[in-house]
Amino acid sequence: MTAALRIVDANFNRAREALRVMEEAARFLLEDADLTREIKQLRHDLTEAVAPLSAMIAWRNTPGDVGTRISTEAEEHRHRQDDVIAAAASRLTEALRAIEEYAKTLPQVQEQEKLAGAIEAIRYRSYTAQQQLMAAMGSGRARQWRLCLLVSEDLCAGRDWLAVTEAAIGGGVDCVQLREKALEGGELLHRARELVTLCRGREVAVVINDRPDIALLAGADGVHLGQHDLPIEAVRRLAGFQLLVGMSTANLEQARAAVAAGADYCGVGPMFATTTKEKNHISGPPYLRQFREAFTQTPHLAVGGISPDNVEQVVVAGAAGVAVSSAICAAEDPATVAAALRGPLDRMVGPVDIKGH
Repeated sequence: MTAALRIVDANFNRAREALRVMEEAARFLLEDADLTREIKQLRHDLTEAVAPLSAMIAWRNTPGDVGTRISTEAEEHRHRQDDVIAAAASRLTEALRAIEEYAKTLPQVQEQEKLAGAIEAIRYRSYTAQQQLMAAMGSGRARQWRLCLLVSEDLCAGRDWLAVTEAAIGGGVDCVQLREKALEGGELLHRARELVTLCRGREVAVVINDRPDIALLAGADGVHLGQHDLPIEAVRRLAGFQLLVGMSTANLEQARAAVAAGADYCGVGPMFATTTKEKNHISGPPYLRQFREAFTQTPHLAVGGISPDNVEQVVVAGAAGVAVSSAICAAEDPATVAAALRGPLDRMVGPVDIKGH
């Protein structure tokens, strides 16, 4: 019986510590009030559930616990923040299972079935909290790009789209989104693979618009979704965390939904009127300011009508990165225009301090 009490005590402490790690992630990394509240409630409910075993602390023997001197190499290293959260979530559910099973063997505990049932319910809620937390963390590989080129062949003034892209990369583009909505799947995959080959080794990310299947097959870094495309949850079921997932947003409500669903980055706009896409509403720099105040750690790309003439306005409003299409694609010298766009970002934004980098 003494050993069982020590087991329950050790796993109760382990579970509470894991919940605290998860709670801090929801609170400070994701700034998600609802998820923070749920994890905090789990911690409180766990304490209440084991209250009948409060005397177990008398049997604690930390100096004599042989397990305190045993560790694995994996426990000593965490490469990313999502590794920390995944490890904590695993500890949590394992500890809850141990509490549930060993509590059943304690004869002095009244209503053992009720106690085991309470722990079981907490364990199942923990599975859900783990899933929500990990999904909201995204792929864990989010970057804050400075200048993303949205490339479409029909914007390239009759020139080879890949040559325009290569020139733009020379001017400072560090992400390229392939946006070709009218292409058949086979041709789109061919172009996506060409783009990945061009960008590989140059520290330039490749994102495919709308099509996670093409992104996976081509070996791209990510997929970008519009408000009426596949939901982020569906893309995660298809691709897991192999792909970065971006989502276009035009207001804070859309941004909150995207971040809660696990978007790795958000498109923020449109900033200005554009000939590429007709919009009934221009969100403008005021929305960008709202986004940056609400999501200080979320990578983003201001988008919509941005050019060398107005990019400084966007940077002043808070942009750490922008996405541009026709201003570069239609330019006689894409490299020069890209450099003109990139210059204010490098000069005015300073070091990137957004999640992932």
